[in-house]
Amino acid sequence: MTAHVLIVDDDPVQRRLLQAMVQRFGYIPLLAEDGDGALAILLAPEGPRVDAVILDLVMPNLDGMGVMAKLREAGIAVPVIVQTAHGGLDAVVSAMRAGAADFVVKPVGPERLQVSLANALATHALKDEVTRIKRAQNGTLQFRDIITRSPSMQTVLHTAEKAAASSIPVLIEGESGVGKELFARAIHGSGERRTKPFVPVNCGALPENLIESILFGHEKGSFTGATEKHIGKFAEASGGTLFLDEVGELPPAAQVKLLRAIQEGEIEPVGGRKPVKVDVRIISATHRNLLDEVRQGRFREDLFYRLHVFPLTVPPLRARPDDIPDLARHFLARFAAEEGRTIRGIAVEALALLQHVRWPGNVRQLENALFRAVVMADGDIIGVDAFPQLQAATLQSPLAPASDAHLTPFEVPGHIVPLVANGLMPETAVASTDILMQSSAAIGDSRHVIPLMNDEAHVRPLADVEADAIRHAVKYYRGQMSEVARRLRIGRSTLYRKLDENKILPETETPNVATE
Repeated sequence: MTAHVLIVDDDPVQRRLLQAMVQRFGYIPLLAEDGDGALAILLAPEGPRVDAVILDLVMPNLDGMGVMAKLREAGIAVPVIVQTAHGGLDAVVSAMRAGAADFVVKPVGPERLQVSLANALATHALKDEVTRIKRAQNGTLQFRDIITRSPSMQTVLHTAEKAAASSIPVLIEGESGVGKELFARAIHGSGERRTKPFVPVNCGALPENLIESILFGHEKGSFTGATEKHIGKFAEASGGTLFLDEVGELPPAAQVKLLRAIQEGEIEPVGGRKPVKVDVRIISATHRNLLDEVRQGRFREDLFYRLHVFPLTVPPLRARPDDIPDLARHFLARFAAEEGRTIRGIAVEALALLQHVRWPGNVRQLENALFRAVVMADGDIIGVDAFPQLQAATLQSPLAPASDAHLTPFEVPGHIVPLVANGLMPETAVASTDILMQSSAAIGDSRHVIPLMNDEAHVRPLADVEADAIRHAVKYYRGQMSEVARRLRIGRSTLYRKLDENKILPETETPNVATE
């Protein structure tokens, strides 16, 4: 979703002019004819999210200064651009002291307003990012710091808020890069333990011979190289939260000791003479299906039920494309500041491209793609050409769109890549006018699509793709084996062998298509 801009002006002509400008800039306008109407939109719990406000200072009843005062009282930090027909110095100073991001004089020109809006949104995104980083570092990250507008994520956030009010063990499941640690930090930062330590441990990165020492500590001289006492992660997190990231990577011996520590609430340091009591809340995370790991004997069942008390599943980025514009804006603001670059925004075409990439690496991959785009940018606008790898992947690979929901076509320079609603990319991606299109009978028909990617965003085995191709050819040519073999350019004996290997019946239902 693009940014929502609230226009507050008692003059209907001014509202229409500003509405047309905001739409031309690529934003979504919201309208209010007075201060009370603006507050009704801004303070509504279920109302639309407002990213910026264009606010008239002089209005009947509640004026612009009154609106900003109410926003301060409510703790709403939305960037406000004030405008008035009276451009005196006193008005400017008062508006800026009240928290306005910028000041324009009526009638404002389109160029001036566009720059003002872009700067206000970028500055606000950067402030949010800095605040988020600070909160993450001091353990006070809140759920409101998680950038999302997706309905599926709202459900997860609501569930996580309930977990934060308790000390119940939480298991966060989801693909790599979806933000599992961010959720863990928000749960800790929203609970009673927020003033205590938050200690993250990447279980997949622990050397197997040092796991016990790192988690539970050791005494001086307890083994070769133990030149001093180490308290361990459990003791370090005592009173707070221990976050066990990728807990499914722990070897069996470490799982036994972890189970005892959680079950008894005490640890035994290596070389220690007596157990040490610890008060630790456990939040764990994994990209694996731990239940499958239990069934296959790679993860202890008793430990699974100790961790899987309150499960949370974070959806992948491809299932929430509405989050991509906000994430992109925040990442761009942060990287532009870090790299000392002046980036005013991202082109509509580039944003559309980002929303239709499948993102197997999820938010982490999006973050890295925008970091590269900022570094490689020649101008102050991030365009489609800043993402050559994404363009190539979208135009040349049969990847699924970002969501299984119906998506409208999007543009890249000179081309249209249509999407279908059945979860498959179209069989024809228009890379140039020289590419020969498929027959009109096949275009848009999912029966003629053989996917190369599975549901886990990995390439399917070649044997499975070959079996699908043979199955389709048999059905398409109505079981005429000679024609099937000729079209597949294999011998009849090879064809029958492959039919037998893949358990494909030689005769299938005749489809309503014409053969050559």
